[in-house]
Amino acid sequence: MSQRPKIRCAIYTRKSSDEGLDQDFNSLDAQYEACAAYIASQRHEGWKLVPGRYDDGGLSGGTLERPALRRHMDEVDAGRIDMIVVYKIDRLTRSLADFAKLVERLEQVGCSFVSVTQAFNTSSSMGRLTLNVLLSFAQFEREVTAERIRDKIAASKKKGLWMGGVPPLGYDPHPDRTRRELVVNAAEAAVVRQRCCQTNANSSPLGQ
Repeated sequence: MSQRPKIRCAIYTRKSSDEGLDQDFNSLDAQYEACAAYIASQRHEGWKLVPGRYDDGGLSGGTLERPALRRHMDEVDAGRIDMIVVYKIDRLTRSLADFAKLVERLEQVGCSFVSVTQAFNTSSSMGRLTLNVLLSFAQFEREVTAERIRDKIAASKKKGLWMGGVPPLGYDPHPDRTRRELVVNAAEAAVVRQRCCQTNANSSPLGQ
């Protein structure tokens, strides 16, 4: 009977605050043990825990800029990890948009993702269905956010408010940062008026 191919699993753990991390057995250890036990229970499926730990203590899940997560993803990109195992999805990220980015990156290299307490496994058909639903909501969230931003910018422009960026020649942002207005830059305005006069003179039949 042929053996199942080995699935190399790596555990990622995270805790938002650093409270209690100095204890002999902390939240990161508890997450790791739960994930390791789950991997052991799937040994018959060929799952194997790879050595090394990827722990981000005292770091928010609202950003992907985390040292251990970066190392983890580098190993994934290098083809040394087949499965990312976490205690809960929010240990990996709290952002649907970031989650979508991570999943896309995992799919490119054929890596799966498992949440041991939420029965979420992208290596199964049901897990992929759940994933597609989540990603659909992430796409919806991005589109709604973009629409809100566009509507707000359009409404602000109608009111004559400056929406940031590089001000046009002849104007400066208002010294009071709370006021979204432009004020005339006298020196630049003089140059603009001079150029306009020259342009009008050159285009006039009398100036030819």
